Amino acid sequence: MLRSVSLRQASVGIAALIVLTLALGFGYPLVVTGISQLFFRHQANGSLVYSDGKLAGSALLGQSFTDSKGKPLPQYFQPRPSAVGYNGAGSGADNLGPSNRELIKTVSERARAYRAFNHLPANAAVPVDAVTTSASGLDPDISVRNALDQAPRVAAARHLPAARVVALVHTYTTGPQLGFISEPVVNVLQIDMALDGLR
Repeated sequence: MLRSVSLRQASVGIAALIVLTLALGFGYPLVVTGISQLFFRHQANGSLVYSDGKLAGSALLGQSFTDSKGKPLPQYFQPRPSAVGYNGAGSGADNLGPSNRELIKTVSERARAYRAFNHLPANAAVPVDAVTTSASGLDPDISVRNALDQAPRVAAARHLPAARVVALVHTYTTGPQLGFISEPVVNVLQIDMALDGLR
């Protein structure tokens, strides 16, 4: 009697395992993948951005605009610093607190470098996102203030009127998510590609 009850319970358990594995392990992912490919193909495939048929990057991942020696290129808007070197496989932050001496020193050095690179006065306020990393280390956006600080340098490097580059900043500014979450931002890859497309 006990043995038949145990066998029945075991068979019910095995059957439930098989059904749930098929439904949740295969069926659910296939349905979600199918829906995403039908209605959100661009986002589901990584929001990839192409230029002249070549992959330029992803609108969702920050990347550096530097020369072969790792120095920032003055003709491009620069992203916020990355704790992971813009490596999409290694997303993460430095996790240093606001009172950490190493962070204070790093932020001070970045602020000096930011002012020098953008030809700002030594006492100019620096946007927070220009000197701190994001939680992922891959934030593709910068604040509007950061972009406006960089605009004169970009304009000079490209021999463009500063007003034209500032207008481009405003064109590529996106508002807060859902109208109230976060601040307006500028996607670095998109604005740099727009600059490359200017004639």
